Amino acid sequence: MPSESRSGRPPTIHTVAARAGVSKSLVSLVLQNSPNVSAQRREAVLAAMAELGYRPDPVARSLVQRRTRTIGVVIDDLSNPWYVDLLHELRPVLHEHGLRPLLADGRTEPDAVNALSDLRVDGIALVGTPSPSAVAQVNELAGRLPVVVAGSREPRLATVDLVANDDDAGARAVTAHLVELGHRRIAHIVGEGEVGLIRRAGYEATMHGAGLAPETAQGDWTENTGIRVAMDLLRADDRPTAIFAANDLAAVGVLTAADELGLRVPEDLSVAGYDDDFFSRMRRIALTTVDPHITDVGREAGEVLVARLSGDTRSTATRLLRPTLVVRSSTGPAPGH
Repeated sequence: MPSESRSGRPPTIHTVAARAGVSKSLVSLVLQNSPNVSAQRREAVLAAMAELGYRPDPVARSLVQRRTRTIGVVIDDLSNPWYVDLLHELRPVLHEHGLRPLLADGRTEPDAVNALSDLRVDGIALVGTPSPSAVAQVNELAGRLPVVVAGSREPRLATVDLVANDDDAGARAVTAHLVELGHRRIAHIVGEGEVGLIRRAGYEATMHGAGLAPETAQGDWTENTGIRVAMDLLRADDRPTAIFAANDLAAVGVLTAADELGLRVPEDLSVAGYDDDFFSRMRRIALTTVDPHITDVGREAGEVLVARLSGDTRSTATRLLRPTLVVRSSTGPAPGH
């Protein structure tokens, strides 16, 4: 199919109009998918575009419409499979509405939000916990662009929608599961940021409700820290019989520490995580964890952005999705129970 006009130059809206026998303004209406064009004329214009191999200039269209049809997506950690799952469901929602994501790594690009704003994106999605610099940049954009935080509980800004999993409910569910198995010494490795604090609060509330004393150790979201903290917990004389780690990566670190110390899982030690990452489902790991339905979080975040771009002016809100406990073979009855 030809992609150039007879003059040898790329086809333009003028050559399309001439080929279809209509005005340039009518071609513009067709490109805007206006309902004020008859079916016969729309078909004539589309046929002319196909014959000429005409493709609209996205830059010109964005100038006319004052929209670029792009969404800036700032991801906290591109190496984290949890964020990849979220993005996997966010992108189809954007594509379905003619929007294209532009990705940026928030960890290595501290000016990512401003850079995307300079590219005239129509909205921004912050995936994971944004850096302090990203929060400051979002504050400056207040009211000018729709922004949604996906998969995190911060920042809590009046102009930002937030879609996440109910971390308190998830932490309560996994702790209650360990209590029901007869464990009385249940330790919790605490994660960073507000998500870590919320999961800790859910754990502590459940322990107090069962008449048990909480035991917490500060950690983060990494496997190496999980190993280090678990080693300290498990070398103690009154070591715990169960450990609830901040997330699945930290829980894998606990499994490694238990193996190095000659402890059997779950006979000597029960281990639970949070996030239901893909590796947790592997037979050799089979980790009891919490499914935060992160794909649903991604889909919901995309729908929130689309609604805002379509004129939704309701107050920004926090939407929490209910997680599900997933019991696998890394947890079992307490020793001697």
